[in-house]
Amino acid sequence: MGEQRDFDGTHVAQKKDTQLLAADSTSSQRLSLQNPKERDPADTEGRDSVCERGRERESQISELGRVASAVLVLLLLLLEPGMLSSPPPSGLLEKLFQYIDLHQDEFVQTLKEWVAIESVSVQPMPRLRQEIFRMTALAADKLQHLGARVDSVDLGSQQMPDGQSLPIPPIILAELGNDPKKPTVCFYGHLDVQPAQKDDGWLTDPYVLTEVDGKLCGRGTTDNKGPVLAWINAVSAFRALEQNLPVNIKFILEGMEEAGSIALEELVQREKDRFFSSVDYIVISDNLWMSQRKPALTYGTRGNCYFTVEVKCRDQDFHSGTFGGILNEPMADLVALLGSLVDSSGHILIPGIYDQMAPLAEEEKTLYENIDLDLEEYRKSSQVEKFLFDTKEELLIHLWRYPSLSIHGIEGAFDEPGIKTVIPGRVIGKFSIRLVPHMNLSVVENQVTSHLEVVFSKRNSSNKMTVSMVVGLHPWTANINDAQYLAAKRAIKTVFGVDPDMIQDGSTIPIAKLFQAITQKSVMMLPLGAVDDGEHSQNEKINRWNYIQGSKLFAAFFLELSKQHS
Repeated sequence: MGEQRDFDGTHVAQKKDTQLLAADSTSSQRLSLQNPKERDPADTEGRDSVCERGRERESQISELGRVASAVLVLLLLLLEPGMLSSPPPSGLLEKLFQYIDLHQDEFVQTLKEWVAIESVSVQPMPRLRQEIFRMTALAADKLQHLGARVDSVDLGSQQMPDGQSLPIPPIILAELGNDPKKPTVCFYGHLDVQPAQKDDGWLTDPYVLTEVDGKLCGRGTTDNKGPVLAWINAVSAFRALEQNLPVNIKFILEGMEEAGSIALEELVQREKDRFFSSVDYIVISDNLWMSQRKPALTYGTRGNCYFTVEVKCRDQDFHSGTFGGILNEPMADLVALLGSLVDSSGHILIPGIYDQMAPLAEEEKTLYENIDLDLEEYRKSSQVEKFLFDTKEELLIHLWRYPSLSIHGIEGAFDEPGIKTVIPGRVIGKFSIRLVPHMNLSVVENQVTSHLEVVFSKRNSSNKMTVSMVVGLHPWTANINDAQYLAAKRAIKTVFGVDPDMIQDGSTIPIAKLFQAITQKSVMMLPLGAVDDGEHSQNEKINRWNYIQGSKLFAAFFLELSKQHS
């Protein structure tokens, strides 16, 4: 087993040794208090026999001291590097962890510099696009200073619906080491973020990293700039200590993940037999734990089908006083359509939608039983009055292994403060279905379209309805007995002192399936952030503890992966 650490970073073995020595000391103190020389002076009877007993007691104490000394020497010998059965060398790990602890303020400062860049990708604005370019250049420079060979791949430009053309930020491909005897692990991360404004409900400026009670608050701290830097921090610790990396390391960093990873798939396909040819393992750290304190490993995510349903009467809006009551209103049709998709218990009402999902095995149910999740704490931290399910197992099964349907919004409707007596002439409803293994994208698309057509026809509306599936992403699953999952489990036990929760993610992270399908390499998701980090939300944060311990985790993972691979 690897070295165990308590949450404060102290070796469990060291604590046990300290407790043993303290116990020896206490025992000696108790024995000295019973020394016959400290008896009542008035007691003169049996003086010789008492003295004899005292000499015997002193002899016993002396013998105990010799035994204790021998045990101490043995313990010290056992603690010498190479004498323990721990896979990673404790001496090197100690130096790496100490370096990371001593330089944590520098690591936080670097994160602050990265957060300050407003690298928003989902809003097609020239200023924001230039911010992403600035962010990728900063990351490339950081990797070059570590000694990596860096290639910033030009991806051309993107034509926007309004006719403007915007340059696509380059994707960074970087390499550190090419020793054929070592395994090669590739880390994927993204440098772009979701939009954020102070008046959206942020307590601090989202682009000024602010530490509050150990929480590093700012846009991109947990999604995904913090985890990217944690990986870089781990590499920098080896470099600073002039230690050879136990694995070859590659990076693929993009700046358009939040906008659908534009041009990434084409690049991965093109580099399949070049950059990825020597890669053995791919690691993604772009999701969260199920807990605030207990780490996790993720082995599956749901897919996603995103739909729009448009109901149109005409392009212009109507005045309700002039047209109300004499035509089929598009908004009324749309509300009826959206209301037909899912019931109040979360059950999807589209016929046949559950027929394709993979059956839930008994072994899988056992995994859910072992997840460390306090349902009440989870409810409170989520600020939810009541979940649809009363047990941990039911909640996790419906979050990870059952499809779900969510309604996201209506485009074209009046949604501003105040009063406006308008009848929208054209509205677009938006909803998505999270997919689970064995669900087919085209089958789901046909089921949704057929269902909405049936519902709409029953309304006898003169309006026109159009259904479109604008995004279709497959679910992803991994083999938890793969070498890098085993290495990650051991590294987590070394750094955090506990075995990780083995979890799935109810969200969709397309890159995992993309890498798996194209490169045919082992893909693993190794999250660093706590469940309450609030990615995509106001007041996004990563705990300093997660950020620094996560840097240690990656360093330990390099060592463990080297051993597992051999």
